[in-house]
Amino acid sequence: MSVINLEHIAKIYQLGSEEVKALKDISLNIEQNEYVAIMGPSGSGKSTLMNIIGCLDTPSKGSYIFTGVNVSEMDDNELAEIRNKEIGFVFQTFNLLPRSNALHNVELPLIYAGVPTSERRERAKQALENVGLADRIYHKPNELSGGQRQRVAIARALVTQPSIILADEPTGNLDTKTGEDIMALFNDLFKLGNTIILVTHEEYIAEHAARIIRLRDGLIEKDENVTKRVIPDHNGSI
Repeated sequence: MSVINLEHIAKIYQLGSEEVKALKDISLNIEQNEYVAIMGPSGSGKSTLMNIIGCLDTPSKGSYIFTGVNVSEMDDNELAEIRNKEIGFVFQTFNLLPRSNALHNVELPLIYAGVPTSERRERAKQALENVGLADRIYHKPNELSGGQRQRVAIARALVTQPSIILADEPTGNLDTKTGEDIMALFNDLFKLGNTIILVTHEEYIAEHAARIIRLRDGLIEKDENVTKRVIPDHNGSI
């Protein structure tokens, strides 16, 4: 089943009298339970494409069908609802509330969704347990390592049971060993049936995916299925 269907997507920014074509003509499909990496040099359009896929921005031209719904022309409130219910975001900088513990950080999307307190607490605890942090649920971000903070961010992304997990440079602030642990966790999530879209400029990170889409100058330069590297299974629970 197709989760994402982009047809002739273009994104044009007006900077004074100059038009900047960040995306020129992008068409692609991403199916349920695909593991896709989007790569490209600076200025290739990968961040713009990520923002459109994540409903953080809308295209200037073209059609975007997300889980069967045309989101190309939605207003900000409608896009916010899609983001909260259907997309789990994982960012390079973690984006955790510094004064809140791990449990409250993971609960946040469920608070916005109006989920009752007892249910959201239970779901947040389960999400943290699933990423191997059952013993850290009351720790604040400054009491956690970089890898643990990213696990909290992944638990937060998973807690709404989204259609896709969209990860933007998820290992960018981590050392190599911790980054590999996080990628092993993504591998486990993929094996459980999650759809994962990874935006990265690192070749060795992209190689964890089963499909790599390479952008250049606002166009798809190459879209290939690849043989995944053998990744050790994650030691914690999933």
